[in-house]
Amino acid sequence: MKQYNQIKAKYPDALLLFRVGDFYETFGSDAIKASKILGIIQTKRGAGSSSEIELAGFPHHSLNTYLPKLVKAGCRVAICDQLEDPKMTKTIVKRGVTELVTPGVALNDDVLEQKKNNYLAAVHPGKKNWGVSFLDISTGDFLTSEGSVDHIDQLLQKFNPSEVLISKPKKNYFTEHFGTQQAAFYMEDWVFQKEFCTELLTQHFQTKTLKGFGVDGLEAGTITAGVILHYLSETQHKQLQHIHAIQAISSEDYVGIDRFTARNLELLYPNSREGVSLIDVIDFTSTAMGGRMLRQWVSFPLKSIKKIQERHQAIKGFMNQEQVREEAVLRLKNIGDIERLMSKIATQKVAPRELIQLKNSLVELIPLKKHLSDSTDSKLQNLGFGLHNCDELIETLTSTLKEEAPVSTTKGDFIADGFSEELDELRNLRKSGKDHLDKMVEQETERTGISSLKIAFNNVFGYYIEVRNTHKDKVPEEWIRKQTLVNAERYITEELKEYESKILGAQDRIQSLELGFYAELINKIQNTLGVLKQNAIQIATIDCLVGFTLLAQKQNYNCPKLTEGNSLDIKEGRHPVIENQLAVGEKYITNNVSLNREEQQVIMITGPNMSGKSALLRQTALIVILAQMGSFVPADEVNMGIVDKIFTRVGASDNISLGESTFMVEMNESAAILNNITDSSLVLLDEIGRGTSTYDGISIAWAIAEYLHQHPAKPKTLFATHYHELNEMTQTFERIKNFNVSVKELKDSVLFLRKLTPGGSAHSFGIHVAKMAGMPKTVLATAERKLKFLEKSHQEEDRKEALKNSTQDMQLSFINLDDPLLEALREEIKNLDIDTLTPVEALMKLNDIKRRLKG
Repeated sequence: MKQYNQIKAKYPDALLLFRVGDFYETFGSDAIKASKILGIIQTKRGAGSSSEIELAGFPHHSLNTYLPKLVKAGCRVAICDQLEDPKMTKTIVKRGVTELVTPGVALNDDVLEQKKNNYLAAVHPGKKNWGVSFLDISTGDFLTSEGSVDHIDQLLQKFNPSEVLISKPKKNYFTEHFGTQQAAFYMEDWVFQKEFCTELLTQHFQTKTLKGFGVDGLEAGTITAGVILHYLSETQHKQLQHIHAIQAISSEDYVGIDRFTARNLELLYPNSREGVSLIDVIDFTSTAMGGRMLRQWVSFPLKSIKKIQERHQAIKGFMNQEQVREEAVLRLKNIGDIERLMSKIATQKVAPRELIQLKNSLVELIPLKKHLSDSTDSKLQNLGFGLHNCDELIETLTSTLKEEAPVSTTKGDFIADGFSEELDELRNLRKSGKDHLDKMVEQETERTGISSLKIAFNNVFGYYIEVRNTHKDKVPEEWIRKQTLVNAERYITEELKEYESKILGAQDRIQSLELGFYAELINKIQNTLGVLKQNAIQIATIDCLVGFTLLAQKQNYNCPKLTEGNSLDIKEGRHPVIENQLAVGEKYITNNVSLNREEQQVIMITGPNMSGKSALLRQTALIVILAQMGSFVPADEVNMGIVDKIFTRVGASDNISLGESTFMVEMNESAAILNNITDSSLVLLDEIGRGTSTYDGISIAWAIAEYLHQHPAKPKTLFATHYHELNEMTQTFERIKNFNVSVKELKDSVLFLRKLTPGGSAHSFGIHVAKMAGMPKTVLATAERKLKFLEKSHQEEDRKEALKNSTQDMQLSFINLDDPLLEALREEIKNLDIDTLTPVEALMKLNDIKRRLKG
């Protein structure tokens, strides 16, 4: 216990699995926690004494069963093993922590999800920008970036790390900017030093500088990358040969998608338990590597027309070359997770059977490479040329390992026959030993007349002869009795012990030779990790492109046309997720959407609840994202300029648990949009202002729509609203156009046609929707009476006119100095805070005054 307490003191924040004989034991608070998570029995050591302590444990061979459960529960687990053979010491066995497994640092297949990366992140505020780095130790992917709080927030949302490393003094600063959603681990401040971190990185990559990786100018990013390497060292992960590069993430290369938009569009995760995300319906990949790469493509749509079109052309190539496509699908299905096998090879935790899987995967690459390289399509040829033949590695694995290799080296018998003469001789000796035993049984049976005599083996006293009690009187005197059972007795002989010594000696030598050859094999494979990584990336790319081809064929997607302008023209567009969920035989109602900065910049969409306004907004964004990922799209035709940022304010997203109301969240999200728009942005707004009173809501919605129209960037905007008053904006603002999602009124109900048509809608049909939801008839009748009363008592036209006049203020007369509007304007200018006014806002204010003066 003294030894345990010393080791536990070094890892106070980890659950310590302490190896005692054949068990991993936990003590004290660790035992209480482990028993609850694992469902194992909690007892006490030294019960009733002053040293009484809680105890819970499990057999050491069950580690791979219990460890994933602890890590998935968010525990940091320190694995403390015996560092010497108990037989070789008379004192307490030396023990030490051989590995610290945390949520962000895991190599166990049962902890990891096949098609998802498991990232460890580090975040740190630099002098100018925040720095962030991400590492998946199971694949070797290492990325870094730096930028504004919004940029870091977007990356944390996209990579969704399992664990984030932060400096202890920056704890409150981090939570203030990024909340408490991240599983954070706080480290000492001295680790976050530029010189220390740069040295760690250059030592690891064996370079003098980081210029070759394109990250040398990222000071805060370099610090976070170095912190990750230091953390791996601290957690006893020092064999990291598979991490041989670090890559910079540039916001210039990818579409900006903030956390609200990623959540609203349900790109990777549905917002409800029964929901379906975009990745769920577009993932036709065959390999785990392809599945992980697809998630990256969804998170980071491209902005380079050239790169996007290369993907589109590859899909066309696979469509036109049916035989090549079918061959690719066939081969990809048989390829294992080479990336994660690499990490196991680097850390020397790879099993013989996994190396056979690696060999078989590399064998599948040979025909795949040939079919692609021999294709008549240049894009497919390039994909084939990017694959490397690993003939030498295949030959090494084939000659060294048996095809039916076991899952663990402890089971033995995994080195191939013919690989070593000495090993073959020892195996023959072991094999002939069985024949020798059979002969011995035959001889002794004949000599003694004991018909039921048998020879067996156990770990307690080795080989023995067992005789049933009915033949006990026939046992020769020279046999030595070792054990008495209920119905039999066990004996040993001098000849049997000589044989045992010979056979066990051979078995020990076989085990020693096999482990030695296996270690040499792993060292040899480690030299090929660079080539294996390149193959893994190329396989994942091919898998994604083949998957896009299968998706396009199955769902009837078409290739979008990319242009240099800023317009967006979608013909007969469909929602990829909703379409996929329709009942058999039900057809999705398509829609056209056309947006540009010259004539139709803002589309104001009115229509009742359930008519499909929100779906139309989402499908427009998803079509753009799919197009810029390099996929075909669910539409008959799409012509579009590159979109650099997508902003959405779609649906309610209360943060009540954080003390924020629906309306506060809505305003936060809307402010983030208005402060970051560009001329290539796509803005999708749904029901702005509904979280407050009607007149407040109308005023805010009007003001936001006006701001977007008047902004110099002229961002393309879809604005869905209940407020029919906003239809009046078209009379004042030339680039705002009214559309409605059409409905057909029947006698007692309403039929949603879900078709976007020009013109505004004057009704909400809220009572019809309530009726469809099964609202009691008395409630519906009361609602209808109230509606008729309100319609009579409120002069709708007066209200619309008032709103219109609030923008088209009367002409300001400079002759009539008593003009109240002039007074109001003077007060407005006096109260302007020049220090906080941005140049864009100043221009817009000036433009507003000019328009009002024109009358």
